[in-house]
Amino acid sequence: MWILPLLGYAGAILGFCFLTLSIASGLYYLSELVEEHTVLAKRLLTRLIQIIIGVQVALWLLDGFPFWATVLGIFSHVVYLGNMRKFPFVQLTDPLFLLSCVLVLCDHYVWFRHFADTQARAYTRTSYYDKVDVPTFTMIASYFGLCVWLVPFALFVSLSAGDNVLPTMGTEPVRGMEGKSRPQGLVKAVVDWVRGLIGDMAGTGMDRP
Repeated sequence: MWILPLLGYAGAILGFCFLTLSIASGLYYLSELVEEHTVLAKRLLTRLIQIIIGVQVALWLLDGFPFWATVLGIFSHVVYLGNMRKFPFVQLTDPLFLLSCVLVLCDHYVWFRHFADTQARAYTRTSYYDKVDVPTFTMIASYFGLCVWLVPFALFVSLSAGDNVLPTMGTEPVRGMEGKSRPQGLVKAVVDWVRGLIGDMAGTGMDRP
């Protein structure tokens, strides 16, 4: 077979492009919703962080989750909560914001190692009849989605970037009725920057003889 594998590669690439565009469009829309309902978004995010901290404490007490990994998860969400003090504005050089980015990766790595070691112990048990409480893939994916990545993802969508936060943004800030610049969502800033970069590259290519 020669043609069918090429069609398979082309379909996979096209599907990935459509999936990427769909995710970007969804994030763009969510960012606009947050801009329109800032107070409600701040309230929901604050409650969400508090609920996840309570869930992590319950998992440690009832399900025997590791203590220090739980402490890291709770500390990470406390730091995320600190970003709400100036919500929805964010400075990319803010130490608290930078610490949040580092904690996202650390928290993911620690819990990934925990679940990977749990799976490894299940495969290396001495007897088939030994009872090993191993979480399923659905449980692990749900934990990562809800207790590790949900709040950072929501903050990334909700936080607003300052004017000209990206170096190639050439658009002027939109002025409101009171003369104040309208905050631009971080996701919207990134999408607009990528779109402008692609437009500049396409324009440069068309200008060539």
